[in-house]
Amino acid sequence: MNTLTHEMRRRRGLVAAVRSLLAAAAAVVVVFALPGAVQAATTITSNSTGTDNGYFYSFWEQSSGATMTLGSGGNYSLNWNTASQNVVAGKGWNPGNQANPVTYSGTWNCNGNCYLSLYGWFQNPLVEWYIVDNYGSYNPSSGATRLGSVSSDGSTYDLYKTTRVNAPSIEGNSSTFDQYWAVRQSKRTGGTITVANIFNAWKSLGLKMGTANYEILATEGYQSSGNSNITVNSGSSGGTTPPPSGGGGGCTVSVTAGDSWSDRYNLNVAVSGSTNWKVTAQVPSPEKVSATWNVNASYPDAQTLVATPNGNGNNWGLTIMKNGSTTWPTFSCSTS
Repeated sequence: MNTLTHEMRRRRGLVAAVRSLLAAAAAVVVVFALPGAVQAATTITSNSTGTDNGYFYSFWEQSSGATMTLGSGGNYSLNWNTASQNVVAGKGWNPGNQANPVTYSGTWNCNGNCYLSLYGWFQNPLVEWYIVDNYGSYNPSSGATRLGSVSSDGSTYDLYKTTRVNAPSIEGNSSTFDQYWAVRQSKRTGGTITVANIFNAWKSLGLKMGTANYEILATEGYQSSGNSNITVNSGSSGGTTPPPSGGGGGCTVSVTAGDSWSDRYNLNVAVSGSTNWKVTAQVPSPEKVSATWNVNASYPDAQTLVATPNGNGNNWGLTIMKNGSTTWPTFSCSTS
């Protein structure tokens, strides 16, 4: 084992432990706007976890040298330099939910050893997991055992596992737990992470999941410098994607993940607020709707599904052919 690999493993455990221990001792600087003015963003310069605009956030650094700014909604920005030694920060949900896709956008600039990932923890059993979309000079899975790969969201993710013994974690300083890794071959900054695809692949390899702890879209830097400005705008901790409402209003549509295969996936749809509704789904190309159930379906064009009740209630579903993409449709609901 080379020294760099040993140090990277050690510091990943250190990140989790110190964040847990120091969360209560956060030093948060908040600038309040005058009445009638736009309120300034919240700037964080010391270790902290909490909620902001309905999102969970976490900020940790080993030494002073980084600044996190909490923007509106799921937005945050991070600036760091080598003085911070090690920093990890992001916004997301607590608890997380593997059924929900996470969509994010923004900028990420790395000088050295840093990476951008969807990151979280499970408990019972204790698991630390990473879905890495981008990284700099060091592949964070180095030294881990490769288990296989899975195609998702336009690229291949290589799957890895490591086991840490008597290491720091969210449960204390002497824990034994597994780390699960999914590292994207085609790096990117922005897009949809179909979380269920990754977790289903891990499960198919016999990797166990527990009770969800937090889940964040994290920027991390180790003895490096850089900046990011990221907005998380899809996903929730309640088991449904935040659905838009449209048309005449009066109803709401909620969507959850169903079964998924290599070429297609199912979505389960629930409509509330009315029994006389019309749901319109805009399906991103090149995906196509191949089947529906418990609903009357029509297709104004190749990428649009219009669904109305057929007497079987307000719960229905659809099957979508991936055709190389797993970006969920957008749904809107209206009443007659």
